[in-house]
Amino acid sequence: MTSASDVISRVVAEFARRYGSEGMLLARAPGRVNLIGDHTDYNDGFVLPMAIDRAACIAFRPRTDAEVHVHALDVGEDGRFTANASQSKGEGWLEYLRAAAWTLSDAGYALRGWDGVVAGDVPVGAGLSSSAALELATMRAFAASSSLAWDAVRMAQLAQRAENLWVGVNCGIMDQLISSAGTAGHAMLIDCRSLALRAVPIPDTASVVVLDTTTRRELLTSAYNERRAQCVSAAAFFEVPMLRDVSLETFAHRSAALPGETRRRARHVITENMRTLAAADALTAGELPVVGRLMNESHASLRDDFEVSRRELDTIVTLAQEHPACFGARMTGAGFGGCAVALVLHAGAEDFVRDVTDRFEHATALRPAVYMCTASAGASMVGS
Repeated sequence: MTSASDVISRVVAEFARRYGSEGMLLARAPGRVNLIGDHTDYNDGFVLPMAIDRAACIAFRPRTDAEVHVHALDVGEDGRFTANASQSKGEGWLEYLRAAAWTLSDAGYALRGWDGVVAGDVPVGAGLSSSAALELATMRAFAASSSLAWDAVRMAQLAQRAENLWVGVNCGIMDQLISSAGTAGHAMLIDCRSLALRAVPIPDTASVVVLDTTTRRELLTSAYNERRAQCVSAAAFFEVPMLRDVSLETFAHRSAALPGETRRRARHVITENMRTLAAADALTAGELPVVGRLMNESHASLRDDFEVSRRELDTIVTLAQEHPACFGARMTGAGFGGCAVALVLHAGAEDFVRDVTDRFEHATALRPAVYMCTASAGASMVGS
C-alpha cells in the first residue's frame, strides 16, 4: 500500500496533467481502525477508534456551476453529476460522491461543483472505512468549493445519513465521525448517543498494527443489517430505547427469557460498552496490558456472542496474541472478513509483523497485508 504522501502526489500530478495547477485545492479524509467497541455505535453505545494515516484524497478546482467532473485514478474511470440535482441511484465508486452531494443539498446547502481527481489508499472492504473516507473527502471538497463552514460533527451526521439512505448501509455514526473529527496522536472515545468526544492519547511506547487478512466482505449483503435488527429486538424486550440503556445486572436478571441467539447479541453489546469505557481509561493511564486484555475479551465476544468473525480472522488474532510484544488483538470493523488490530510494544513491532505475517501465510496460504498505523487528524484541506 502506498503512503498518504504518495496518494497526494498522484492526485496532484494527474490533476495538473488534466487541468493545470492554477487554483487547485486538495481535500483529504482518513480511514479508521477501531481499537475496541464494535457493533456498539448503532446501539447508542461507546467506541474507541482512531483515524489512520491512510486516506481518500481529492485534488480539485471549484467551478462556477453545479457540475462535478471527476476522475477516479485508482480505477481509471470518469464520472460526472450535478451537485444540486435530484440524483438517480446507480452503482460503483461514484455513488459515494453523489451521496455526499445529495445529503448536503437535501440539508439546504447550495453547492457549487468542481473538477477533480480522486484516489485513496484505504483498502476497500477491509473494515477500515474506505467509504466514510471518500464521503468526507467529497464533503470537504464541496465545503471549500461552496464556501460552507466546516462543522465536523454536523458533517459526520450528514455523511451517516448518506450512507444509510443513499448507499443503503444502516451503519452507526462512528466511521463518519472519526473520519471527520479525528485528532493526530490520539484515539477518540465517542459517545454515540450524545456525540461527545474525548481524545485519548496513544503512548509512544505502543504501536497500533492493522492485520489485513485479505479476505473481503460486502457489507450490504452481509449479516450486518440482520445483527442490527436483533439488537433492536433485544432493546424492545428490555423496554429501553437502545441496548446501551441495559445494565449488566438487568441483563443477568432478565435475559433468560430471550431466544438464545438474541441473548448472545445483546450480551456482546452490553459487555462491549463496559470494555470500551474501561479501555479508554486504561489507555489514558498508559496501562497497555489492561487495554490488551480488554481487546482480547472483545474478540472472544465478537466471535462467540455476535458471531461476526471467520476462520482467517480468528487465526490471525490468535497468532498476534501469542507474540510476546503483543498486548492484545481483536478483529475490527463490522466483521465477516477484513482486518484485525493489535496493540504492540513499539520496540518489538517489526519482529511482530514478520512473525505474524509468516505464520499466518503458513497457516492459511494467504499473505496478509500488515500496516503499522499512526493516528492522524480528521478531514481537512491540505496546505491551508
